[in-house]
Amino acid sequence: MVWADLRRSRLGHKFRRQQPIGPFIVDFVCFAKRLIVELDGFTHGLQQNHGYDRYRQRWLEADGFRVLRYSDDEVMQDRGAVLDSIATVLEQLGG
Repeated sequence: MVWADLRRSRLGHKFRRQQPIGPFIVDFVCFAKRLIVELDGFTHGLQQNHGYDRYRQRWLEADGFRVLRYSDDEVMQDRGAVLDSIATVLEQLGG
């Protein structure tokens, strides 16, 4: 479970879960790095949701956040790769 890894600060940064930001609730956020991690279930793949997802991401990015999106399938197939990807971005964000 990705939250267990993020909660335990295995990546060296504090994340919050199900955090309100503006009109949205994000899955996970590291405020210190302005990084949001979203885990997308099957409904995000539906055509009717694409416009909303794009709007939501643009809004969050305009507010200064970087948004990483992973499908539930990615997490289930290789959670380690997802965590490595998040760690790489955290490192790129510096500080």
